[in-house]
Amino acid sequence: MYRYSRADLLRILRLTARQLAAWEKANLVAVGENYSFFDLVQIKKIRDLCAYKVRPAIIRQSLAAMQKQVSGMKNPLLEAGAFTAGHRIAFRHQGKLVEPIAGQFMFDFTLASRVITSTALPKSEQKSTQEDQPDVTRDDDASELFARAIALEDDPNNQAQAIALYERVVDLDPDHAAAHINLGTLHYNRQNYNAAEEHYRSAISIDPRYALAYFDLGNVLDETGRVTEAVKTYTTALQLAPTYADAHYNLALAYEKLKQPRSALRHWRAYVKLDTAGPWAMHARNQIQRILQADGLRLLQGGRRK
Repeated sequence: MYRYSRADLLRILRLTARQLAAWEKANLVAVGENYSFFDLVQIKKIRDLCAYKVRPAIIRQSLAAMQKQVSGMKNPLLEAGAFTAGHRIAFRHQGKLVEPIAGQFMFDFTLASRVITSTALPKSEQKSTQEDQPDVTRDDDASELFARAIALEDDPNNQAQAIALYERVVDLDPDHAAAHINLGTLHYNRQNYNAAEEHYRSAISIDPRYALAYFDLGNVLDETGRVTEAVKTYTTALQLAPTYADAHYNLALAYEKLKQPRSALRHWRAYVKLDTAGPWAMHARNQIQRILQADGLRLLQGGRRK
């Protein structure tokens, strides 16, 4: 894998040595003298966030909060789309926007213009020779290909290329669980549920404690009408990550489909403890109220029959 020197990084990303040193001091960037393409993509996103006046301390807190909120996520800047939300950061993950410090979900109305892009570095900012920037077809480093695929997948026009890159990653490294997860998600978004399920199951086989893989598999099972199986899979995700808010939410919905409101109630309540103010929290509270009112009515009717 081609490595970029510190001078290369400063030139390509148009940074000053002082900027880079400040991010290193803030523990946003690892101190080093050479960098992979993977590193350049991440540092470019940090640069863009700082350009929107997001403080390095907030970026660091947001990354830590996102890793805590989404089990199995190791690098939010590369595994989720990042947006500015005022002077904070929101991430798009699994079709939802979340502001991780507050733990709140957000409606996706006006953030598109403020997206911190996941596209590859512009050609004008890359090395110009083939030796400087290896061609994808002859690049045999799985981690670099993975980073490039992440950089492409947020753009609908590049998703086919992202799929091809992820497939190359799993060819090179069949035990790359995160690549299987991302492949599954791309296929899921295209409604290719059979392929999505295959990749999610591969990720589980590779790492049986990967809560995100069980959650994603549960979504496929639910979407394809296998709701009872989805319940079991969401439950496994929660056994691995009890504070996985999205899993509580989707499990509650699944129990609603199975007409098991009291089981749903338990997970609606768990969800609102984890998401106290987001838009989905309002829906969860409404469901809690509806279930309690219906149960109260049944109890009252039962008393009249005695």
